Amino acid sequence: MSLPKQVKIVEVGPRDGLQNEKESVPAEVKIELVDRLTSAGFANIEAASFVSPKWVPQMATSKEVMAAIARKPGVIYSALTPNMQGFEAALAARADEVVIFGSASEAFSQRNINCSIAESIARFVDVAKAAKDNGLRLRGSISCSFGCPYQGEVPLDAVADVVGRMRDLGCDEIDIADTIGVSTPRKTQAVMAAAAREFRIEGLSGHFHDTYGQALANIYASMEAGIAIFHSSVSGLGGCPYAKGATGNVATEDVLYMMQGLGIETGVDLDIVVDAGQFISQFLGRKGASRAGNAIAAKRAG
Repeated sequence: MSLPKQVKIVEVGPRDGLQNEKESVPAEVKIELVDRLTSAGFANIEAASFVSPKWVPQMATSKEVMAAIARKPGVIYSALTPNMQGFEAALAARADEVVIFGSASEAFSQRNINCSIAESIARFVDVAKAAKDNGLRLRGSISCSFGCPYQGEVPLDAVADVVGRMRDLGCDEIDIADTIGVSTPRKTQAVMAAAAREFRIEGLSGHFHDTYGQALANIYASMEAGIAIFHSSVSGLGGCPYAKGATGNVATEDVLYMMQGLGIETGVDLDIVVDAGQFISQFLGRKGASRAGNAIAAKRAG
């Protein structure tokens, strides 16, 4: 299949990226990061998570962040909402999209939230209904779609089953996530084909972690399979809690550099993203994980 002429990049750094940081990142830094990403031209930015601060302390400032960001008309600012309490907070914070989540791995679901996949999805019925009643976009995210730290292989039928459940909840978009970054291109295409049997392919997105250095190859393979929405994190923010020392989300700068080389439109300004990546890396006191970002920054410093 030919590659898409245009793709949507969902920037997840401010939420999925920063939530794994041990040191607290103040609200004003998060606000500046989101504002820089907005000015870069992203159509969708995952900016907040309304979960218990006891579980994810880094996201305790989400209300503050959502209240102060400079919103641009037409940009979707998303928030993760695990329950109705989280949904109410996201609604009050004027989130444009709420994100619910499940796993394609039964073992992962049991280990992490002590319930089955079916039970975990059933918990989101009220959130999904409330999102629709309030005119918000609803996105479903399916972790461990390509492999699980506990059970290893995840059957294609298991992925398709959860996609169907998310579809039935009324999701507008469904993320197929390689949480531990173990997939390779052929596997990626098989999983995407299984997901596409249950949900329109235009609404499926690829969320790849770069643990084994396969994320860009998996994105390319996904595009060949007809996927045109991808998640990435500025400066490669986000560790992978299941693989010691492993990187997390694929770096946005690397994805943009590849898309630019392929002549695929993203609507995002790579130079502004490189600046945003250098900004947050400097704050965190370490070199960013984006190869393209670091190379472009070094070339500029010349």
